[in-house]
Amino acid sequence: MPVLRYLSHPEVACDPEVPVPDWGLRARGRARMRVIASLGWPAGTTRIIASAERRARETAAYLAESLGLTVEIAEGMGEIDRSATGHVPHARHEELASALFAHPEDSIEGWERAVDAQARAADALCRLLTPVRAGGTCPDRQVGDLLLVGHGGIGTLLWCHLAGRLISRAEDQPHGGGQVWAVTLPDLVPVHSWRAMETVAGL
Repeated sequence: MPVLRYLSHPEVACDPEVPVPDWGLRARGRARMRVIASLGWPAGTTRIIASAERRARETAAYLAESLGLTVEIAEGMGEIDRSATGHVPHARHEELASALFAHPEDSIEGWERAVDAQARAADALCRLLTPVRAGGTCPDRQVGDLLLVGHGGIGTLLWCHLAGRLISRAEDQPHGGGQVWAVTLPDLVPVHSWRAMETVAGL
């Protein structure tokens, strides 16, 4: 049975002078991706889809090259919109993120509400998995595994939706990114929650 894997990008080069969607991977994140890509992971993947944000596209590109695939871009899979506050120090960001998960129906200092971000991601996933016939390019069913490359926050909200769990920071990925969860296709039954990509790849 094919699976859908969701991979969060690894470590990012934060730059207060650059819009967050344009942030790329830092040296540590790039090094991790080179190692994973050298393994030909994830074998069996026939489709790679990434968030439009730079750090997700860069992450996906490493794996697409090693697997001989082209990265598709998914609208609606971007990270939780935090542009209302712009870049904030790490400690403050963690406070705001914890509040977002603790109060998913509230906007925390203008951030996108967790419930809205979750609905956006769920709708985007539905569109990605809906066959396009009548001259479209998508097959009637996914053949092989699907890799979706994105972000920790929105990935956690999507996992909660698919796994039937309440929105909670207890479901969030560990620090550092480069984490994977998986569900079966086409029925979207959870296989496992967040695990380091190195662990999933067998390192």
